[in-house]
Amino acid sequence: MGLFDGLIGNATEADIEKVEKTLEKIICDGERIEKAFEILRDLIVFSNRRLIVIDKQGMTGKRIEYHSIPYRSITHFSVQTAGTFDLEAELLIWIAGTENPIAKQFRKDDSIFDVQRTLATYVL
Repeated sequence: MGLFDGLIGNATEADIEKVEKTLEKIICDGERIEKAFEILRDLIVFSNRRLIVIDKQGMTGKRIEYHSIPYRSITHFSVQTAGTFDLEAELLIWIAGTENPIAKQFRKDDSIFDVQRTLATYVL
């Protein structure tokens, strides 16, 4: 991931080996990371069993929230593209049993479609 891409919020494909090392305490036996995207400090990780959304919080990013979402629990998802005067696009993922979706912000480019296409591959 280029520094400029990270600073402006573009999603870039992450190094799978690096992600596996980061998630070695989270991954189950027989589970493998298949694709991952970095958005600023956060990660969206696709394994063969679930979606893992990693949200690094605080100034240092040492506080980390891991959302583990079985693909079967995703009821629907949407992409809202940036308009003429908007600077951000948004990916929304609804989970069964929750009212509010998980939301991730992207900059005005096509990187949101790479993430959406991968999500569709695993959910549909």
